[in-house]
Amino acid sequence: MVRAKKHLGQHFLKDTNIAGKISSSLVNDKNLEILEIGPGTGILTKFLIDRDEKLSLVEIDNESVEYLKENFNQDDFRLLNLDFLKMDLEEYFSDEFCIIGNFPYNISSQIFFKLLDNRDRIPELSGMIQKEVAERIASVHGNKTYGILSVLLQLFFKIEYLFTVSEHVFVPPPRVKSAVIRLTRYRTEIDGVDFSKLKLIVKTSFNQRRKTLRNSLKSILPSGFITDSEVFNKRPEQLSPEEFVYLTVMIFK
Repeated sequence: MVRAKKHLGQHFLKDTNIAGKISSSLVNDKNLEILEIGPGTGILTKFLIDRDEKLSLVEIDNESVEYLKENFNQDDFRLLNLDFLKMDLEEYFSDEFCIIGNFPYNISSQIFFKLLDNRDRIPELSGMIQKEVAERIASVHGNKTYGILSVLLQLFFKIEYLFTVSEHVFVPPPRVKSAVIRLTRYRTEIDGVDFSKLKLIVKTSFNQRRKTLRNSLKSILPSGFITDSEVFNKRPEQLSPEEFVYLTVMIFK
């Protein structure tokens, strides 16, 4: 079996039953093109080909790319030997598309931030990530696991934690459990709110999560801004995603 380079953080799935469940987890009710990130040796790819939708694969590891070329019919998909995080998605996708994959642990958060930046083009994502990250994304306010990705993703996507996956279904087995999660977009914009400003508020708040918002946001508040509202007495994990929207509007109105 082809092994991904160690620095890629990739653990290859060996359980075909799990691969089938991941494939089935993507609804894709608009029959859009599917992009699989990090196909490795193609255990999930086999099931995606059977779905009979237009399919693209993006794989950074050259050895895996060669394996896919040698063991699959190239007419079944478009194979891109690229780094997903550096891709200009508009260059490769003229329309909306869905994302799926067994995502490398070390870049899963970056994949979700890229999803946010391209949310107008990606209505659905389903995939396997580290269980801890999945729980963080699905977490509600008031929990210690609630953070930047929880807030930003929940403002645009419905989050569904689907099922937990044992570490023993991978080669090599990771030291942690995994989980399959599905994100379904329900809006692309928030009326009257600039996403970059919202992201700045959320990130700055959680970068000093033990402090009250009055202290953590001090460095970015407009000159002369008065923090007498009750919300500034709270810590970031106490605010719901919609309350962060309210806070952004209040600060940048």
